[in-house]
Amino acid sequence: MPTPYPILTAEEAAALIHHGDTIGFSGFTPAGAAKAIPTALAKRAKEEHLAGRPLQVGVVTGASTGDSLDGELARADAIAWRTPYQSNKSLRASINAGRTRFFDMHLSTLPQQIRYGFLGKMQWAIVEACDVTPDGKITLTTSVGASPTFLKCADKILIELNRYHPSSLQGIHDIYEPADPPYRQPIPLTDCSSRIGTPWVQVDPSKIAGIVETNLPDEVGTFDPADETTNRIGLNVAEFLASEIRCGRIPKEFLPLQSGVGNIANAVLAALGEHPDIPAFEMFSEVIQDSVTALIRGGKCRFATGTSLTVSPPALKEIYEDLAFFKSRILLRPQEITNNPELVRRLGIITINTALEVDLFGNVNSTHVMGSNMMNGIGGSGDFTRNGYISIFTCPSLAKGGKISPIVPLVSHMDHSEHSVQVVVTEQGIADLRGKTPLERATLIVDNCAHPDYRDQLHGYFDQIKNGHVPQSLSAAFAMHEKFLETGDMRGVTWEKPELVGC
Repeated sequence: MPTPYPILTAEEAAALIHHGDTIGFSGFTPAGAAKAIPTALAKRAKEEHLAGRPLQVGVVTGASTGDSLDGELARADAIAWRTPYQSNKSLRASINAGRTRFFDMHLSTLPQQIRYGFLGKMQWAIVEACDVTPDGKITLTTSVGASPTFLKCADKILIELNRYHPSSLQGIHDIYEPADPPYRQPIPLTDCSSRIGTPWVQVDPSKIAGIVETNLPDEVGTFDPADETTNRIGLNVAEFLASEIRCGRIPKEFLPLQSGVGNIANAVLAALGEHPDIPAFEMFSEVIQDSVTALIRGGKCRFATGTSLTVSPPALKEIYEDLAFFKSRILLRPQEITNNPELVRRLGIITINTALEVDLFGNVNSTHVMGSNMMNGIGGSGDFTRNGYISIFTCPSLAKGGKISPIVPLVSHMDHSEHSVQVVVTEQGIADLRGKTPLERATLIVDNCAHPDYRDQLHGYFDQIKNGHVPQSLSAAFAMHEKFLETGDMRGVTWEKPELVGC
């Protein structure tokens, strides 16, 4: 059917954007991210800068995106400010150098903050789609993220109609956007697989300024293969959850799972799939990865709902070749639904996320290296952790070849407090922090989770502090971090008792 919308080149679309505009781009991870228009915009920004004219825009997405978006725009110095999450090395460098203003946000709150006007007016929504109808029905591709809200709130819309993704993908999405207070009603979702919305996003056709036709794959990379450490972490998580079933703290039918992104998450899911005492389960998460699709194919995962289908090209090819099978077992929803705190609490989601560092009392740093340099952002980990049936954090017990202990006296930046973190797992073991005092937590975390190379050192820190509810020293808490910054190695810190007692 001929389209009533203008067909533009990526360069023509980029020429419509002005310095100071705010753009909502599709994408949650590189899955479903806009590619052609941001690349053309980056090229135009470089040309404008060489001519002595400014061209920078505000960039809002669902989460991280691909290099054609975050990377190209960052290298062109075209991003004035960015939220809510990123994982691109060029953009990360610009943020940490202070060239790009970045503010971290819980992903569940982004869409409503856009609608509330908290982030200002949005001039453009630029989204990837596999189909668009004359009456304004847009079928997204491999992610939903915050695209429905961007399409609703932006003044104008540009669409990358990507022929790499079949139009038959329609039906894998469940688009539901809650009303804003004081008119918001309960979200009518009572299980992972129920549909509550539409398979497309409905927009006013007059807002569509043009369509750019593309045929581009998602820029989804590969994660490191599982190794002895990640496999052991996975086995520890699986055995912990199996023991919770055996003692009746998790129902025998099990509960839906949320899992973060990365090689540890993949190892955990693989271990859960292989454990004989873990029954077939459902996923209620953000990102559906290769490991999830393999579990679906094997029957261990009955259903998975997320906001992005972040899989390798071979895995996506397999899904598209057997789309009817997977469309009956996968739903992609807006991040406002997948990460909704009320749904996480009501459905009893077991949450599993990765920490950069964990301190002796269960506080977790997910975002900042040595307390100052942004890594990626908090993402949805807070949405799930604060509301999970059981909240689990995983990390290796060593980093940088043993020069860093992710278990530290006090986290250098706190994203998740001890009040939200229930279980810590490394390849060394498991620390169940539920119902434990601060001193009991510290003992469990060091004895069960810290690497043997650091256990005496960490015990030496809190064993000498006898006063106060929390055995903590303001003057010595960051000694391990300071030693690393000075020497490149956390090992060998000694604690002098006079500095600790009475602090």
